[in-house]
Amino acid sequence: MHVVKNAKYIEGYKIQLTFENNEIKIVDLEQHLTGEIFEPLKAPSYFRTFKLDEDLDTITWENGADMSPDFLYEIGQ
Repeated sequence: MHVVKNAKYIEGYKIQLTFENNEIKIVDLEQHLTGEIFEPLKAPSYFRTFKLDEDLDTITWENGADMSPDFLYEIGQ
């Protein structure tokens, strides 16, 4: 399982993530914001409010939305 160690907003729905192996990937989450919990994230101003949750090892939003670090690793470029 991967662990997100750092997260930095880039633009739009793109976030630069640093993983436990020091690999840096950029994820574009625009196409992955489906479902009720992710609906608020479609507003760019809210999307940018993500935080790194060290207990969950991934990024989260105040409304409880989060994404698996393994999923983020897989879709990252």
